[in-house]
Amino acid sequence: MSQAPAASRSTTRRQLLTGTAALALFDALRGGTLAQLVLPGAQAQTQAPSTQRRWQNWSGLQQATPANWATPASEAELQQLLRGTKGEVRPAGSGHSFTALVPTQATLVSLDRLASVVNIDKAAMTVTAQAGMRIGALARALDTQGLALRNQPDVDVQTLAGAISTGTHGTGAQLPALHDDVVAMRLVKPDGEVVEVRADQDPDLMAAARVSLGSLGFITQVTVRVVPAFNLARHVWLQPLDSLINEAPRLAAQHRHFEFYVLPHTGYAAGIRHDVYTGQDLMLPKPGDEDVLGDLKKLRDWLGRFPKLRRWAAQQAIDPDMTEAARHRSFRLLSSVRPTRFNETEWHLPRERALTCLREVVAKLESRNEVFFPLEFRFIRRDEAWLSPFHNRDCCSIAVHAAADEAWQYLIDDFAPIFRAHQGRPHWGKLHRLGEAELSKAYPRWADFQAVRRRFDPQGRLLNDHLRQVFGQA
Repeated sequence: MSQAPAASRSTTRRQLLTGTAALALFDALRGGTLAQLVLPGAQAQTQAPSTQRRWQNWSGLQQATPANWATPASEAELQQLLRGTKGEVRPAGSGHSFTALVPTQATLVSLDRLASVVNIDKAAMTVTAQAGMRIGALARALDTQGLALRNQPDVDVQTLAGAISTGTHGTGAQLPALHDDVVAMRLVKPDGEVVEVRADQDPDLMAAARVSLGSLGFITQVTVRVVPAFNLARHVWLQPLDSLINEAPRLAAQHRHFEFYVLPHTGYAAGIRHDVYTGQDLMLPKPGDEDVLGDLKKLRDWLGRFPKLRRWAAQQAIDPDMTEAARHRSFRLLSSVRPTRFNETEWHLPRERALTCLREVVAKLESRNEVFFPLEFRFIRRDEAWLSPFHNRDCCSIAVHAAADEAWQYLIDDFAPIFRAHQGRPHWGKLHRLGEAELSKAYPRWADFQAVRRRFDPQGRLLNDHLRQVFGQA
């Protein structure tokens, strides 16, 4: 089945999921919407930095009570801090990584007070911003100057430094991850020395620094390429899963942004495409009345032991002819708020193997009756950063989620073997257990990065338990 044209049967988000024949069922389940699940919208905003002494990540899975929590207000204060302390020291961003990149019992450093635009150069089409600035705040600041990021991740509350350091990405077959647009950065080594990294002066050092997991030093400011501000037109539709999988390569090639969400135990997926819109008729997504995630969970709770009945009930509730449209600024549509907290694993597959891998992952996912969270499938263009999951290969990403208050270990136990069999590389900020033995085989420039890391941090001050496993320094 091909998706309907954007103008056909545009509807509310509740109607998008809920067909007339099944209204009684979904009313009983307190029917919801796709609003926060698959429809990034106008409510995207930057969360205020936390000031609590005890640190935890967004999902609550990773926690730490550091002996020293520092919030320097300048690069000079950061230098003084690093020179005046000994032992382990780690940066903390917005807490949107699920792996244990941040936790330390020693010194934790937040750059939340370094969160401003430093310079906008319209001639060079670059912006320089401090490392603690949130992506959403940066996007809004750029918009006031008629500029935009080339692409954005689907969550915009990450700090700029944290996002590039973990390879955070959006979707688009011809669009690379955010770090590929970095042309310069300032980095403070653990001994307090400031290093200016420039792509045009030392491309190898930039290739190491673009994705570094915070293991080379503290990024204090970043210079990123930008583009003229642009509007996007969004089209969302529901389609039988097998059909959408078959059409995915064509859709990714035809549209600036394309992704889809597998709705487990329903036989359906939600496709989302965005293309540049040059018209004047702007329209934000209509707010939904409730979150469809709650409906999928209720179906799980009520009918989880009866998978055939559960699938039948979901299919009765879905009207595949319904669509949704929106037209607005790129940053208003590409990023979203995620009010429902979860844990996540995400792997990046060579594009030629991704759809085969996806079918295996969906089969494994639907072998578990407790699953209700949608699976996300995206496209990312290759780049040259040494520790980028997209290093030298065009990729698709597959992300599997579990509610924050439910078991999550199966995200690794069940799916990592499938992903690894298809040459997958894990997202650095998403759950995985790989160590140096496996990772060194997945990254051709691994040894080169390790040499730079040891040169910048010879004492290993920037390594916590997780990074000692990653880099083989246990």
